[in-house]
Amino acid sequence: MTERTLILMRHGKSSYPDGVYDHDRPLNDRGMRQAELAGRWMADDGLDVDMVLCSTSTRTRMTLQQSGVAAPVEYVSDLYGGTPAEIFESVRIYAPASAATVLVVGHFPGMPEAALALDPDGEIDRFPTSAYAAIRIGVPWERLGLDVDRDARLLALRVPR
Repeated sequence: MTERTLILMRHGKSSYPDGVYDHDRPLNDRGMRQAELAGRWMADDGLDVDMVLCSTSTRTRMTLQQSGVAAPVEYVSDLYGGTPAEIFESVRIYAPASAATVLVVGHFPGMPEAALALDPDGEIDRFPTSAYAAIRIGVPWERLGLDVDRDARLLALRVPR
């Protein structure tokens, strides 16, 4: 079986402009720097992303763009406010079997909750903006979240600062 890695990333720090709906809030300057740093760290860690699933919100789209990750992207509305079950379902639907590494760019609390659902023993005590968890997955993408994945292990939790 192909070794798989799931990267669960929270969007960068966003701004709160007056009159702008939550879905449409952009990143602030700090968020732009965080997202760029996160992308560099992923590359430095050898996380070669094959596929990206990204929430439809403005701040997640900007996070992905600023990260510099260049891979096919699916923008998925269920990732906006997504629960672990919705996140896993999105991966099952969109991730091709040939993808070794899938990046999901989403929101709090879905990203850390999904990471802990896969590896309950993973040491995740905080998951600030632009943080990402890289998790080794022991089942095919189409089984993610359906089977107890005893091989799922948190490889790294990175907090770009």
